[in-house]
Amino acid sequence: MRAPEFWNIRSGAGAAPLTRMMLEPLSWLYQAGANAKAMVSSGYRAEAGVICVGNLTLGGTGKTPMVIALMQRLREKGVDAHALTRGYGGSKSGPLLIDTDKHNFRAVGDESLLLARAGPTWVSRSKAAGAKHASRAGAQVIVMDDGFQNPTIEKDFSFVLIDGVVGLGNGRVFPAGPLRESVRSAAKRADAIVVVGDDAEADQQRKSAWRARLPDDIPIIRARLTPGG
Repeated sequence: MRAPEFWNIRSGAGAAPLTRMMLEPLSWLYQAGANAKAMVSSGYRAEAGVICVGNLTLGGTGKTPMVIALMQRLREKGVDAHALTRGYGGSKSGPLLIDTDKHNFRAVGDESLLLARAGPTWVSRSKAAGAKHASRAGAQVIVMDDGFQNPTIEKDFSFVLIDGVVGLGNGRVFPAGPLRESVRSAAKRADAIVVVGDDAEADQQRKSAWRARLPDDIPIIRARLTPGG
C-alpha cells in the first residue's frame, strides 16, 4: 500500500492540510489506545537479555538487516543469540523454532527465513511466549525484530530505526501521519536511534522536526544497507 501524500512533511498545499486536520482526532484516539494498553499490560521478564530493534513509522526501515547484523556480531563473540519475530506473511503462530529444511515462506514468512541464516530464530505471535521458549532453549540474548510498541515483554535495550531520507514524515501519529506513536512517547523508552540510509541534505531539512523532541543524551547511530551474499 502506498503511503498517502499528506504523510509527507513537504505536503503543504491543496487538500493535504485539511485531510490531516480531519484525521487528527483519530490519531489522538490511536495514541490513547496505545497508552492504555501499555498501562494495563504487564511486561514479561525473560531469563535471557532482550534487545529490541523497532521503529516509529509504519512500514520498513531496515529492521531485519539490523537484527541479522546484531545476531552475527553477538554469535561471533560467543554469545548464544536467538532472533524473535512475528513471522509476517506466514501461517504459523508459534512459538516455533524455524527449521529451514521443513519450513518455507508460506509457513513462517520470508524475513524469518533470512533471520534463520544468522542463527536460531523463533516465530511467535506472542512475544512473551517466544522469549520464554528461546530462553529455555539456551538463548543468552534474544534479538527482537519489531515489537518496540509491544508492552507485553520487557526490553533491556531498544534500538529505534529511522529512515534517513524519509525521516518521520509530517511527524503525526497514524492515521494523520506515519507514526506508530508520538516521538515524545517513544523517546522515553528508546536507548539509541539508528538513522538508516542517511541522506545529508534530507537530514538537515528534517533534523529540527524530530531531533529537538529527543533527549540530548540519546545516542544517534548512522547506518546504511549494503548488498550481501
